[in-house]
Amino acid sequence: MALFFYAQILLHILGGIAGFLFEQHGEKANRLTHGLAVLASAAGILFSLGILLIGKPWALEWQGSFPVGALRFVANPFSAFFLLIISFLSLAASIFAIGYTREFQGKKNIALLGFFYNFFILAMLFVVTVQNAFYFLFFWELMSLTSYFLVIFEHERPETRSAGTLYLIMTHVGTAFITAAFLLLFIHAGSFSFDAFREAASTLSPVLKNVIFLAALIGFGTKAGVIPLHIWLPRAHPQAPSHVSALMSGVMIKTAVYGLLVFLFNFLGETPGWWGHVMLAVAILSTLLGILYALMENDLKRLLAFSSIENMGIILLGVGMALVFRTLHQPLYAGFALIAALYHVINHAIFKGLLFLGAGSVLSGTHTRNIEGLGGLIRRMPWTASFFLVGAMAIAALPPLNGFISEWLTFIALLLGCESVSPAMRFFSPLLAALLGLAGALAATCFVKAFGISFLGKPRSERAAHAHEAGGFMKVGMGILAASCFGLALTAPWILPMLGEAAKTLSATDISMTGLTQKVFLMSPSGSSQFSPLLIAMILSVFLLGTVILLRLTFGKQHVRIGPSWDCGMPGLEPRMQYTATGYSKPLRRIFSFLYQPTRRVELEDEGHAMLRTAQRFESKITHHVDEWVYQPLSELVVDLSRKAKQIQTGHIQLYLSYIFITLILLLLFFGGRS
Repeated sequence: MALFFYAQILLHILGGIAGFLFEQHGEKANRLTHGLAVLASAAGILFSLGILLIGKPWALEWQGSFPVGALRFVANPFSAFFLLIISFLSLAASIFAIGYTREFQGKKNIALLGFFYNFFILAMLFVVTVQNAFYFLFFWELMSLTSYFLVIFEHERPETRSAGTLYLIMTHVGTAFITAAFLLLFIHAGSFSFDAFREAASTLSPVLKNVIFLAALIGFGTKAGVIPLHIWLPRAHPQAPSHVSALMSGVMIKTAVYGLLVFLFNFLGETPGWWGHVMLAVAILSTLLGILYALMENDLKRLLAFSSIENMGIILLGVGMALVFRTLHQPLYAGFALIAALYHVINHAIFKGLLFLGAGSVLSGTHTRNIEGLGGLIRRMPWTASFFLVGAMAIAALPPLNGFISEWLTFIALLLGCESVSPAMRFFSPLLAALLGLAGALAATCFVKAFGISFLGKPRSERAAHAHEAGGFMKVGMGILAASCFGLALTAPWILPMLGEAAKTLSATDISMTGLTQKVFLMSPSGSSQFSPLLIAMILSVFLLGTVILLRLTFGKQHVRIGPSWDCGMPGLEPRMQYTATGYSKPLRRIFSFLYQPTRRVELEDEGHAMLRTAQRFESKITHHVDEWVYQPLSELVVDLSRKAKQIQTGHIQLYLSYIFITLILLLLFFGGRS
């Protein structure tokens, strides 16, 4: 089994350097670098599945000569779960990339793209398996830097460079907090080893625990893109090549979930009750604001990026409930909530990866991400439309797709709070469930807009009118993920035990799965509800098949006439008569105007009289309060301080030598006085 892990590492390294051995801008570099990534991901899938099915952990240790401790990798059911997600999505994205990156040939350095792409995946694999804080931070930084260079791959555009700079700043702010959390543990445990952190967990003081928790939450929350630490995510993800966007939204932000879970359930031991409440507050804020901002977006990839913030909130709702139940000494309920969170981790990786690949196919076929400039693509890109529809239905939590399963589990986990001994949880749990239901309805509305305006109706631009379907590799990549959206739902009763093993490995709690699955049924721990994804799929299939047969029997022999669409008595329907993306979301903009605080500008042109109007332009935008209230003033403060600091930069070496001399004198006085 270890052979597959070694093969995965070796193939990614070869994939990173192979492109430079051939034509760096051509087809050979493309096929080699992404083809080897496909093989590496396949090896990773076999390795992680072996660990999950057998349940026996695997470890590799290299002592080395560094004073920071051994370089140790461990693949237990918990880390193997994340290995599987990374490898599976990388497989589909790499196949897609073989077709997608052809448009860069002759224009961009494909070998360089492949280098950063393979080492980006490699860094994520090491992050979820390494067992030493020093090396964790090393691989975390490698993951951040390689993803930065992928974000700015098309650096000719100013918005790409700006997004990359913001991403680099925010990711290093997050890394600083993660480093602080690790250093506090190191000072207390005397070692960088994860095992030493676990052993020292019971001896941590409450104050130190709280400081480490807050540092870890801010650090990993920044990488996860939770509100209010999210500002980089909707700007950076859309600028990266689409297969990279799929990995960043699908799995890179999940490494933050991995790190946060390890801190909460391994390193910090018993947790105070307010941690769970803080986690739930951050989660519901991210869930609601993420989807509300996604609803207002007309850039397809930015819409998907904001939706990732919402789904990270849903994952953290499960994590928050697990913390609450653990504090209340209800291990079965805590395990169930943790399973719900892990299920949504893999489900979101699959359907968000599919949607980003679908958006990449649209971008490749039309060369625009603006929904207002699309329309009618279902006729010109039927395969892409079908795959995107599957992803949209999955993210909207419609049965019988995978998003429905994990959101149902999360709903149940929230409602289980009504059975807790805490009066506060009995009050807030139904409220949180209702807010999650509201977010689900808004998500459905959002993706009706994304699919309907983009793929239905008439083309709204020449680019949409001349769109072309994706190539074979791109369709295969999307098809794998679309099929997985069904597979992860229909096989839920068999997936849940594997997630139970992963949760048990993480929390060191024996989670009984006998009460959660019965044959093809999923059960609530309290026994209050149950359902079968397989049975629902069969009922829906029979209903649809019966409807088709009934229609054929009733109308099959009648002559079918094809006529023009009803045009309200106005022949010659034009694309400008259709609903726009802005018009579709206008009612919600009005309902939530207290949040959006929209501003609009109308420009009218006429020939001296209002009746002789020649042109009319309308512009509307919403307010992003976190940006305006927090980051914009902070940015202005940094710029102001930089201008003041610039005054001491005179360019005269004598002055710089004076600075050094004064500093040395002060250091001698300070340390000399102490000795």
